[in-house]
Amino acid sequence: MLDAAVITFARHGYRAASMDGVAELAGVSKPLVYLYLHSKEELFSAVIRREAAALTAAVTAAVEPDAPADRQLWSGLTGFFAYTAAHPESWAVLHQQARTQGEPFAREVAAMRAGLVDFVAGLIAAATREAGCATGPAGHEVAGLAHALVGAAESLAEWANVRPGGEGSARGAAAGPREAAERTAATLMDFAWTGMGRLMAGERWERPRAAGERP
Repeated sequence: MLDAAVITFARHGYRAASMDGVAELAGVSKPLVYLYLHSKEELFSAVIRREAAALTAAVTAAVEPDAPADRQLWSGLTGFFAYTAAHPESWAVLHQQARTQGEPFAREVAAMRAGLVDFVAGLIAAATREAGCATGPAGHEVAGLAHALVGAAESLAEWANVRPGGEGSARGAAAGPREAAERTAATLMDFAWTGMGRLMAGERWERPRAAGERP
């Protein structure tokens, strides 16, 4: 029933989805759905919790724990992109449906996202320690970078798996799902980790002065 609910919510959206549709797709009676899951609200909450736990588990399992921090992040991102590509309905429910339906659904997704942000922040902090730099990003900067990186991964997953020409299109599929996920993860590492490496080395962006502006 939960598998059928994921597909129904992903295809029709929360408001248009019906318990009748879930029951029909699952091949069970509508009263049986209500017996176990009580209401559409409770069903949707159960779906979000299950799919969020599955995504988090996939990312955690993909991480190489004894590798350097940058490889840990790359492997975790690869797991993220591979999972979202293999489970598009699950990703649609988490990224498009649950976040737009208000409480308590948005709170369930926010909790999953907070866990991923904490994980990424830990890797950034570990990379700073590995680099042995005394001028690396401060604690609040690490948190901000982690939020930015997770947000970029979410956006890139939609591009890679849904948008025409993305890695999940025919071009990406021709390379194989694992290779496509690795390439998408490398794209994000090129964008984010290279810049963070310069930041950990003590470099800072300086706002260019406007014409005629005094130093």
